[in-house]
Amino acid sequence: MNEKMFCFQCQETAGGTGCKLSGVCGKNPEVAHAQDLLIYVLKGLGVIANHHQHGCGENYCDFRKGIHAFVNDALFSTITNANFDVESIYNRIDEGLKLRDAFKDRVVNNKGIALPNLDVLEWTGTRADYDAKAQQVGVLSETNEDLRSLKELTMYGLKGMAAYLEHAARLGQVDDDNNEYMLQTLGQLVTCNDADALTALVLKTGEWGVKAMALLDKANTTAYGNPEITEVNIGAGDRPGILVSGHDLHDIEQLLEQSKDAGIDIYTHSEMLPAHYYPQLKKYSHLKGNYGNAWWKQREEFEAFNGPILFTTNCIVPPTANATYKDRVFTTNSTGFPGWKHIPTDANGKKDFSEIIALAKTCAAPKEIETGKIVGGFAHEQVFALADKVVDAVKSGAIRKFVVMAGCDGRMKSRNYYTDFAQALPNDCVILTAGCAKYKYNKLALGDIGGIPRVLDAGQCNDSYSLALIALKLKEVFGLSDVNDLPIVYNIAWYEQKAVIVLLALLSLGVKNIHLGPTLPGFLSPNVANVLVQNFGIGTISTVDEDLKAFGLV
Repeated sequence: MNEKMFCFQCQETAGGTGCKLSGVCGKNPEVAHAQDLLIYVLKGLGVIANHHQHGCGENYCDFRKGIHAFVNDALFSTITNANFDVESIYNRIDEGLKLRDAFKDRVVNNKGIALPNLDVLEWTGTRADYDAKAQQVGVLSETNEDLRSLKELTMYGLKGMAAYLEHAARLGQVDDDNNEYMLQTLGQLVTCNDADALTALVLKTGEWGVKAMALLDKANTTAYGNPEITEVNIGAGDRPGILVSGHDLHDIEQLLEQSKDAGIDIYTHSEMLPAHYYPQLKKYSHLKGNYGNAWWKQREEFEAFNGPILFTTNCIVPPTANATYKDRVFTTNSTGFPGWKHIPTDANGKKDFSEIIALAKTCAAPKEIETGKIVGGFAHEQVFALADKVVDAVKSGAIRKFVVMAGCDGRMKSRNYYTDFAQALPNDCVILTAGCAKYKYNKLALGDIGGIPRVLDAGQCNDSYSLALIALKLKEVFGLSDVNDLPIVYNIAWYEQKAVIVLLALLSLGVKNIHLGPTLPGFLSPNVANVLVQNFGIGTISTVDEDLKAFGLV
C-alpha cells in the first residue's frame, strides 16, 4: 500500500499509529503536506531566532512581534480540525518564507551574525514545488523513533500553546517572553538531537504552557468577568439564529454586539458553551442558549439548526456531499474550509459580521432537538467562593473523591466509557471537568452533594488552568506538601494538541498518575512512553469496573 501522507497528532489517528492515505479528521494528503511544509518554514524562523538575542531598535521589536503573531496563527491553523483549505495554508507558507528571508537579512546583513548552512534556512520554491518539498520534510523525516517522539510531543505542546496565546492576544494580553520561547523552541527542534535535552525541552514546554494558560485566564476574566454559576437553556426559540462554534470569546462578543437589535438569537455550540458563564457576555438577552452537543455530532445538528454557523476555531467536521448547510457556514481566524466564506480581521482587530446576520434573518428558526438546562460556571473563583462548603463536605466524608474528567470528546465508540464511568461513580464522588469531554455526562441526572453539583464544569479546554488552580487551592487548604496527596483522581480524555499542552502543564506542576484515554498517543514511542510511565505514572484506561477499583473509588 502506497502511503500518501503521514499524520499521528490526534487520538483518532488510523490504527493508533498514523493516518497514511487520508486523515481520519477529513484532511486530504495535499492539506497534510501543506501543513508539514508550513511547520518546516516556522522551524526556520526559530533557527534564526536562536542565533540572535532579541533586542530593540530599527523597529526590531515590532518586527519580532509580527513574527510571534504569525507563528501563533500558523501553528493554530495546523491543529486537528482547524483548517482544511490548502490555499490558505499556502498563503501562510508564502508569508513565512518572506518573513524568514527578511529575518535573515536583519540578522546577517544588519547585525553581522553568521547563520548555519541549513536547508530550513535556504530552501525556497514556488507553489509548484510545495507539495514535493513537503513530502521530504514531514514528520517521518526524523528517522530516529525516540527523537521523533520527543520532538513531536514538544511540537504538539507548542501548537496547543499557540492557541492559548492567540486567544489572549485578541483580548489585548500578550507575553513576549512566552512567544519568544515558542519561536526559539521551534528552532531547537531542528538543531537538537540529544534525547536528554529534548526530554528537558518537553517539560520546559509544560512550564511555559502553565504561563500561557494563566495569561488566557487573565485575558478572559479581565474582559468578561469571572465565570458564575449559570443555568444554560438547551432548547430552541422561535426566532432565527446564528450558531457559534469553536472557542474564541472575542468573536462571540463582537457578534452579540453587532446583532443585538437584529431580531435574531445567538446560540453556542460545543466548546462555546462556557460563553454563557461570563457576566459581560450573558448580559446580552439574545444569547439564547446552547444548541447540540460536542463537535463530532455537528453534521446532523447543523442540518437541524437551519441558520448560519460561525467557526471561530478548530473542531470542523467536513460536511457530506449532500449536506444542505454547506452554504451557510463561515470561518474566521486560523480556520478555513474550501468554499466557505472567511470573515477577515481588520487592522483594528475588528470583524464585520453583517453578512452572517443578514443571512440569519432569511432562515427558519432552529429545530428543537432537546429541552432542558445544564449548569456550569465552576471556574476557579467560583469554586474558591464555595471553598468552605467543599472543605466541610470533604472533612465530613460527604465528598470522598474528586475525579478530573477534563479533555475532549470524539467519535470513537470507546469514548462511551466516559459516560459509563460517570454513571458508575459512587455518589460521594464529584467530577471536575473542562473541555468538550463533559458532553459525555453533563446532561446526566447525577445529582448533588449537599447542594454541590456532582459535575463542576470550569469551562472550555482553554479553561483547564482553573482545574490546576483548584487543585493547588485544595492542597493549601488541607495543608498538604504534595498535590498528589489530594483526594483527586485524573481520568482524562484527549483528542488534539490543546490536550497535549494541558498534559505537559500538569506534569510540570508535579501532578502524577494521570490516566489518558481512550488510548495513549500514537506519537509516543515505546521508550518515551516508558519514561512517562516510570517518572510520572502515566497510564491508560481499562474497563469501568477495573478502573473504579484501580482508582480506589469502590
